[in-house]
Amino acid sequence: MIQAFVISRLDYCNALCYGITDELTRCLQSVQNAAARLVTDTKRCDHISPVLRQLHCLPVRQRVLIKIATLVHRSLSGNALGYLADDCQLVADARVRQLRSTDTRTLVVSRTRSSFGDRTFAAAGPQVWNSLPPNLRLCGLSYSQFRRLLETFLFEQ
Repeated sequence: MIQAFVISRLDYCNALCYGITDELTRCLQSVQNAAARLVTDTKRCDHISPVLRQLHCLPVRQRVLIKIATLVHRSLSGNALGYLADDCQLVADARVRQLRSTDTRTLVVSRTRSSFGDRTFAAAGPQVWNSLPPNLRLCGLSYSQFRRLLETFLFEQ
């Protein structure tokens, strides 16, 4: 029931939570922590990090990164909506000359003039994608392989 009513609400449109303030992130994280405590019958005075690790549950900020990175992966593989795919342009496709960065599958990051512009998918998607290690940005990874490697990478951080 926790998965159906709480976690699904936290994950719904959580890509919009990219770049929100730390205070708002703490509020969302406290909801996730309360749900984990309810499931495992953990006391409020006990540390929550081991409980979240035991449940294989990433913190809210990392869940947002997963959502954005998977949207970028889908748009690069041609499985996303057109308006999302238009925002994800590889550096190799944008340049006339071949650069060293063309082999690493980096994306062109749109310039913005405000902090709200930095939160748009056109700016946030390429920033998140370019921050991933090169082995996650490989061309031939399926969605499930990418998702599994990404979650493993974030759990190790």
